[in-house]
Amino acid sequence: HVLQQQHGQFIYVWGQQGSGKSHLLQAWVAQALQAGHEAAYVDAARMPLTDKAFEADYLAIDQAEKLNDEEQALLFAVFNRFRNSGKGFLLLSADVPPQQLLIREDLRTRLGWGHIFQLQVLSEAERRAVLRQQADERGVFLSDEVMDFMLSRFSRDLSSLIQLLDQLDRYALQTQRAITIPLVKSMLENM
Repeated sequence: HVLQQQHGQFIYVWGQQGSGKSHLLQAWVAQALQAGHEAAYVDAARMPLTDKAFEADYLAIDQAEKLNDEEQALLFAVFNRFRNSGKGFLLLSADVPPQQLLIREDLRTRLGWGHIFQLQVLSEAERRAVLRQQADERGVFLSDEVMDFMLSRFSRDLSSLIQLLDQLDRYALQTQRAITIPLVKSMLENM
């Protein structure tokens, strides 16, 4: 919600894989839903963009570079509807800035009208800081050894690491044990 008030109706984020685009879009939609809005998240690589997009006041489209011709036409119509009514918010993500998207020209130029942000992949130290903060927010103690283990043996993108932390937190609660390397290994064996 804060995103829209500060940056307008159309927002485009881009960056390489692992920079947190999907996580940002999903959190934005979850916040909109929690606030009682009609919101939808579409990962264009995994699900089609359909006419249901017209029902959303908050529409997030992940991997916009994967939209086919028909979906691009639909997004163009949604964009124009939002712009003409002054209502609705559109958040899109892709791997490249809008001017480099291989999509129809009229849609590409419109995507450049909004605010454009590039997301950077976090450094090792920044990933550790985010993991530490996420663990602290959950009231979970995450030792340096466990963090080293997580970072050396699992996908290093932040979304996967936070998902792993969520699973560890739930498993630690179920088993009534602290999060340790043996607990992580035990959880993996029981998955």
